[in-house]
Amino acid sequence: MAVRIRLKREGTRNCPFYRVVVTDRRHPRDGRFIEIVGRYNPRSRESDFSVELSRVEYWLGVGAQPSQTVRDLIKKARGRQQDQVSSVA
Repeated sequence: MAVRIRLKREGTRNCPFYRVVVTDRRHPRDGRFIEIVGRYNPRSRESDFSVELSRVEYWLGVGAQPSQTVRDLIKKARGRQQDQVSSVA
């Protein structure tokens, strides 16, 4: 089974938001999924997304391939996590 981490579109017409899901690559974009690992709202401010990095790391470790958009979101989430750690210390 080839597993992908990608966006699943939800919301209404002209007002989409997305869930970051782990799914079999053969399933349609908005079809079945294995697990929800985050959310993303492109219409809101830039920081309106969240990703469970521990679950993403698990799925990447077992061979899941992220889409390009999800890859960029993961990079932003990791950077934000590093900023929070350095500001606390």
